[in-house]
Amino acid sequence: MEPNAALSRPPTRGVLHPVARVDLEMTGVHRHRQRDDERALGLLKETVHPWVKIERLRCPVELRERGLKELVAGVRGTRHLQDGHEGRRLAAVTDADTTYMRRALRLAARAAGRTSPNPLVGAVVVRAGAVIGEGYYHAAGEPHAEVNALRKAGDGARGATLFTNLEPCAHHGRTPPCVDAVREAGIARVVVAMRDPDPRTDGKGIRGLRAAGIAVEEGLLRTEAERLNAGFLSRLKRGRPFVLLTLASTVDGRVAVPGRRYLSGKAALREVHRLRDRNDAVLVGIGTVLADDPALTVREVKGRDPLRVIVDADARTPPTAKVVRSKDPQRTVIFVARDADVRRTNKLRESGVLLVTAPRADGGLDLSAVLRWLGEHGVNTVMSEAGPHVAGALVRGHLADRVLLLFSPVAGGDGPPALEGVPTASQLHDVRVRKLGDDLALEGALG
Repeated sequence: MEPNAALSRPPTRGVLHPVARVDLEMTGVHRHRQRDDERALGLLKETVHPWVKIERLRCPVELRERGLKELVAGVRGTRHLQDGHEGRRLAAVTDADTTYMRRALRLAARAAGRTSPNPLVGAVVVRAGAVIGEGYYHAAGEPHAEVNALRKAGDGARGATLFTNLEPCAHHGRTPPCVDAVREAGIARVVVAMRDPDPRTDGKGIRGLRAAGIAVEEGLLRTEAERLNAGFLSRLKRGRPFVLLTLASTVDGRVAVPGRRYLSGKAALREVHRLRDRNDAVLVGIGTVLADDPALTVREVKGRDPLRVIVDADARTPPTAKVVRSKDPQRTVIFVARDADVRRTNKLRESGVLLVTAPRADGGLDLSAVLRWLGEHGVNTVMSEAGPHVAGALVRGHLADRVLLLFSPVAGGDGPPALEGVPTASQLHDVRVRKLGDDLALEGALG
């Protein structure tokens, strides 16, 4: 599905912003072989990873045991079979193959928040143990990752191996099928992390490559690839975006402290802005608009502003609110009830924002209908910065996929609990805890 022109945003080039929820174990660049493990660890400085603080990356270092083992094994040239995959589909691969696929994943992550409604894709062309071309998909309508990598490889692509985190497309869209470009370049082998779930491609790209005599292996780092494109997969399979629920609270679970505008410190605020940059849309309720008058823009880091989504059943958003008076009001979407006051809705329309009606439910609006509309308009990822009422409704409706809790070191907070009206406990999985300045960030998957 192509995006509404008003909802799309221009890409940012040449800047690598890591995806916070992508958990890729660290590894060195395999072509730099070393003889001892200590030297190998030095290669981490050349590795771009979501938890490494290098250049523009701002998060703490996290090196997992498995990642260390894979790095050392890769430097020694160990061969292995990937766990959990059939040998028929994924033959014995070297750790160099794993390294190149991780490189493709890191390249793909550069465009997070900029490719919707399409996926994040990176590609690496390797010949005789050396990278001769690489690229990633920058934005909808631009050349695909495989094409960018093959152009850089030039004639050297003939007989080479192509690594890509997503099956090359087999359909005509704004650009020709990538399968044709791969075949014409003379690639001998393609390693794919996962199939493209888009029904226009789903398996057709792999079959087309094999029909052309190209060896194809699929499944290498599939889990990481699926995590990277969780938003794209959610929109295609569930008809709605992937939702990250962010909440700031005191240690006793309250959302406010008397006399403080911001509950979280500077480091946590930067993390929120970094996530705004990497998500297609940010969602809040009318309570947040009236209490805080947020701009919902990216200011603490270099990046692009997300689509602003306001859940406002009774059209109470003031025409003077920052989300309305922004430089691009057409990128503010306000969801109102069908029976909302006509005079107020007319004033909001006149201001230039996009008004969308949704049915009432759960003391507000039907959030599943809101998310379906966003999915239908090409939004892959949504970050909720809503208050307790909307946050609680997202959890109760099983609409939140991941939660990021930012705990301020303050006891005796004010206001309602962070998750309002959630009657039963929800177990978090894939839990990570890290410090952001004086704040504690706890993140995990729901369901």
